Amino acid sequence: MWSPIFAARLSPSIRAFSLKSRTSPALLNPLRLTQHTVHTPFTPFRSSRNVPLQLQTYATMNSQELAQYLADAPPTVVRLEIEKHFEALTDKQKRYAHFISRASLAGNRIVLRQVSPESEDIYDFIISLHKASGGDWDGLAKKAGIDETQLSQFLEYAAQFLGNSGNYKSFGDSKFIPRCDESTFAALAKTSADAQRFYEATKGAIFSADKPGLLHLGYPDNGHMTTYYPGSPDITQSEIEAVSSWMEQKGLLPENTRLHKTQNGVYEILIASAITSVPPEGGDIGKDTEFTIDDGALKGKTIRLVYGDYAAEMKNIASYIAKARENSDNDTQTSMHKACAKSFHDGSLLTFKDSQRYWIRDKGPMVESNIGFIETYRDPAGIRGEWEGFAAMVNLERTRAFGELVNSAPSLIPLLPWSKDFEKDKFLSPDFTSLEVLTFAGSGIPAGINIPNYDDIRQTEGFKNVSLGNVLSAKAANEKVPFISEADLELYQKYRDPAFEVQVGLHELTGHGCGKLLQETSPGVYNFDKENPPINPLTDKPVTTWYKPGQTWGSVFGSLAASYEECRAELVAMYLSCEFPVLKIFGFGDGSTDMSNEAGNVLYAAYLQMARAGLVALEMWDPKSQKWGQAHSQARFSILQCFLQAGDDFCVLDYKNDDLSDLQIKLDRSKILTTGRDGKVAPAVGKYLQKIHIYKSTADVEAGTEFYKAMTNVDMDFWGTKVRNVVLQNKQPRKVFVQANTHLDEATGKVSLRHYEATPAGMIQSWADREA
Repeated sequence: MWSPIFAARLSPSIRAFSLKSRTSPALLNPLRLTQHTVHTPFTPFRSSRNVPLQLQTYATMNSQELAQYLADAPPTVVRLEIEKHFEALTDKQKRYAHFISRASLAGNRIVLRQVSPESEDIYDFIISLHKASGGDWDGLAKKAGIDETQLSQFLEYAAQFLGNSGNYKSFGDSKFIPRCDESTFAALAKTSADAQRFYEATKGAIFSADKPGLLHLGYPDNGHMTTYYPGSPDITQSEIEAVSSWMEQKGLLPENTRLHKTQNGVYEILIASAITSVPPEGGDIGKDTEFTIDDGALKGKTIRLVYGDYAAEMKNIASYIAKARENSDNDTQTSMHKACAKSFHDGSLLTFKDSQRYWIRDKGPMVESNIGFIETYRDPAGIRGEWEGFAAMVNLERTRAFGELVNSAPSLIPLLPWSKDFEKDKFLSPDFTSLEVLTFAGSGIPAGINIPNYDDIRQTEGFKNVSLGNVLSAKAANEKVPFISEADLELYQKYRDPAFEVQVGLHELTGHGCGKLLQETSPGVYNFDKENPPINPLTDKPVTTWYKPGQTWGSVFGSLAASYEECRAELVAMYLSCEFPVLKIFGFGDGSTDMSNEAGNVLYAAYLQMARAGLVALEMWDPKSQKWGQAHSQARFSILQCFLQAGDDFCVLDYKNDDLSDLQIKLDRSKILTTGRDGKVAPAVGKYLQKIHIYKSTADVEAGTEFYKAMTNVDMDFWGTKVRNVVLQNKQPRKVFVQANTHLDEATGKVSLRHYEATPAGMIQSWADREA
């Protein structure tokens, strides 16, 4: 799982959820929350700098609703610094990193096609304008007859587009629209025949906002946007689930697939591969490619396997991976890339899983990497993976602290609020490194990673954790921090980065790394004592549910799984960060419990930061569709609710103004270790964590779903209107990262590095150079 950066300073990566509105009385009355309604009249925008003219005509949205879909002005563009760590590599390692980078970036068009039908054409439009102008944007503006403001608005949109690899936010899954008028884009398009062609191919989708449902990613039958089900406007969620169930029964993994429903009702499973027909030796489920469904909702229907989705890209990727293999540092890396290349060529996820097994065994490499269809946040069904790949250098100094954390994990995990029956028999100590990113291809860059996501590998063979240091440390100038009181601001700004590093470490290592799924691993074979089943601490009775053969955590909990698991990992981090020996590992305090020293400051900043993240998470909740647009945001909102419900004035939202314009988070530092973590009545951190862990461990999807949806329910009257309004008014631009490029001199075998300015123009230049 990717661990993204908190919104604004710390902003999280990706997925749409359908969430029916349901009022939970426990969520409506936290202390000091006013209960009266604010009536805000419609106020049109006064300047085209704020909103495009064509959007001002849409009566279906008010001005504030429209504003949240406008591109950031300006986006926060920061540079990923890597030179010092790259130059420390040997020539062979530099070549290895270069080819991994090229393989990762060769999948960029896959990412674009996974976002929206128009994204690839928008990308080509931007690149063609750069090519036509030679990067002279002022000269191009004069040729197009547009002014400085219009040019700036175009460049800001282009930078945000490239930073998200598409026209939907990687964190939030909502569309963003240029602030300039459509005539600006039309004028720019006329300066180049290629640009004109690509612009016309977008068919107006850059600016379209007349169908509010399409402003969010999600299921087609909910009116949302998705390209995981291409050319299938009438495919329903129930049909998607039925095909998924068939795939599960057959043992066909879904991550590298898309699903297309033909006009005559055939379900085509599109498999990403360089080849366009089933491999001669057969695919993951044999040589057959057409099947008739025998029973269930789709009885009598046909399912067809179609190889060759993204064929050109997959061929290119496999070729670069083969070159990376030639520059491997060891036999494990060689085997890993051999399996990777074969997987991308043949479309086999079983082979890809083998590559992940080798990846786990490649301990302490100087160049760390992974590549493939990894995270499933953006597929509304939560099973199909987005293309992602990275190459990064190890930061040895920071890695030492994470090594200590790994060594401490076996003694930390038993402190969690469940018995050993719900925990792995043995903690599989992973490789946990601090990395400096050279290249990260995908829709967004996380702060930490815990993969592979395959439960069978994680449960029995292990996983890896990485923290991305130069992503964590990337700073934006003059950054505002709303909702933190003046009394807390200096401490918060000083300790938020160290607090987040501690949180990422615990989230990835112990959060995603802990826990046992009670399973019937094969018919009649269990990984627990079936005759004397574990006692459920929530009921004090033996467990009655578990995972059946072929079921996985994701297949059982479906679209809720990603957010639910991120919430569980965040709660583990909140729970274990209260252990002062953990804070000592990161250089804070002497390991003794003392809330008044520097370790106490870090812990306080961590809890304050989580509360603030839960508040600003409302930016990612859409009142029209009643759905969360981001897995981590949904999770963090629920943790804020947990803090508020703990009572005893532990955490309150404090304000005097009816419009909440003075809203601040007040959190009692002295009660973190008592009310905050170990409250016995309300769902404080320990109790909340225990519930969602046991529900997950026992496959109790009914109780788990009911509980989690109650905790993430957004009451329209207060949270969905008043609080969300003030959150949107204080919204801060999310970072987009300008990444360096590598260049291989074929004659000498030397690889050089090129950095770019942290500006929209620098962002465009970096991508144009990758296309050269």
